[in-house]
Amino acid sequence: MLCCHNNSANKYKRLDAKLERKMMEVKRSTSRDSNFRSVNGIILRFPLIKEGLKDIRGVFEQFDEDSNGTIDREELNKCLHDLQFHLAKKEIDDLFQSCDVNGSKGIQFKEFIVILCLIYLLMDHSYSPQATSQIGSPQLKATFDTIIDAFLFLDKNGDGKLNKKDMAKSLNEDSPWEKAPAHITRSRFQEMDWDGNGKVTFREFVFSLINWIGIDTDDDNPTMEW
Repeated sequence: MLCCHNNSANKYKRLDAKLERKMMEVKRSTSRDSNFRSVNGIILRFPLIKEGLKDIRGVFEQFDEDSNGTIDREELNKCLHDLQFHLAKKEIDDLFQSCDVNGSKGIQFKEFIVILCLIYLLMDHSYSPQATSQIGSPQLKATFDTIIDAFLFLDKNGDGKLNKKDMAKSLNEDSPWEKAPAHITRSRFQEMDWDGNGKVTFREFVFSLINWIGIDTDDDNPTMEW
C-alpha cells in the first residue's frame, strides 16, 4: 500500500505541517509526557493497539454504503458529519487526499483508521466522549493516546517529525552500551519514510504502525520485528 509518492508530495504538505505544529504543541505541554521508555515498550503494546482499533471496522462497513471496500468522498463527508466531527470542506479534502495513498479515489480500511487518528490529534480531543461512543469502542481514546505517546517518545527533539537521529537514539534507549547497527537504524527509518524526503510525519508513522501490528490479520502477535 505504501508506494512511492515523490511526484505528488505537495498534496501532503498542508496537512502534515498542521500535524507537525500540533505535535510540537502536545510535546511542549506540561500536562502530557510520553509513557514509553524504549522501543520495546512500544512493541509490547502492539496487541493492545490492534485490539483497540478493530471495532472501527464496524463503523467503516456502516459508511461503505455500496460495500465496495472503500469510502468515497461523499461517504466520508456523511461519516464525519454523523460522528460529529465538524470539519471544513478543505480540511476534509486534505485528509482524503493525504490518506488515499494508493490513489484509488477511495479510502480503504487502513486509511480510514489513519484519518480518525489524525482528526483525534487535531481536534484537541474535545469530541472524544461523543465520538468514541458513536464508534462503539470504549478503548478508542486510550488507543489513539497510545499511538500519540509512541510518536512523542520517538520525537526526541520535539520538532513534530522524526529523523534518523531520533531513530538511532530511540533504538539505543534500552542498551546505550550496545548501539544498534547503522544499517538497522537506516532500514527502520526507511520503512516509515515512504515518500523518501528524510523525515517521518505523524501521518506516515500511523500508516507504518498499522502495517506493523497487522491490523487485517487474525494473528495477535506483532508482524514487525525490531
